[in-house]
Amino acid sequence: MFHVRKMESEDSPFAVELANTMNWNMTPEDFELNMQLEPNGCFILLDGSKPVGTASCISYGKVGWFGNLVIKEAHRKQGAGSQLVKHALNYLRNKGTTTIGLYAYPYLTAFYAKLGFERDIDFMVLKSNSVFALPESERNLENAGINDLPQIATLDSNCFGSSRKRLFNLILQNPNNFGFIAFERSQEVGYIGAKGFSEAAEVGPLICKRSQPKTASRLLKSVLSRLKGVEAYMYLPAAESFLLDVAFKAGFTENFQLTRMFSGPMVAKNCIYMAESLERG
Repeated sequence: MFHVRKMESEDSPFAVELANTMNWNMTPEDFELNMQLEPNGCFILLDGSKPVGTASCISYGKVGWFGNLVIKEAHRKQGAGSQLVKHALNYLRNKGTTTIGLYAYPYLTAFYAKLGFERDIDFMVLKSNSVFALPESERNLENAGINDLPQIATLDSNCFGSSRKRLFNLILQNPNNFGFIAFERSQEVGYIGAKGFSEAAEVGPLICKRSQPKTASRLLKSVLSRLKGVEAYMYLPAAESFLLDVAFKAGFTENFQLTRMFSGPMVAKNCIYMAESLERG
């Protein structure tokens, strides 16, 4: 019989190995960050005493995010996935969330629809084995640091629909990460971050006012110029052709596609938006 328990630090090797059977390129740092942000929202599914699945979720107040759902192949189609999803949704709703988002493989959208999720937009998961630098002026851009947290959190909250200040605090404090803020007439209009891991980098989030597509492109180019020669990943809406053009010119190719889905009112709609990660929104 399946049952769920809280994920602990010693579960990270199992979680990474299982997640990467799906070619997600997860690292221990990914799960450590999730457990820092939401220690009671990371789960292990057990069959008796044997771990057979993982999932995680994060509450940002009225908006929550679900991800990292993986079940060992031998235990699929037995209700294990539904049990883990329902466990996470109950956890988030008990914390007061009214919107829950996730990224789903296209073939799983019907599975999530049965659990109350509605399709939003498609995203591309992009990968570069070695980023090409793109020339771009950093004029009107500033390096983002911890002192910029209030401004970044406000810009993001206006886009995302709830405060992810805890997440940005951890990103900005980590010396392996970096980012830029864009200004117009002393007003912050965009932010982009990049996270450095032991073997690769993850680009995102990018949040920019919808009226500033050139600024969004400049932010992305500036980050990519600093990642020259590095293996990197990013998660972009398929409809944002001007950002995809930048990514392709920098050596990225499409790895696979996902569909963003929501249970509850949809968010991250009135801005230029690139995901921070697949498991955190």
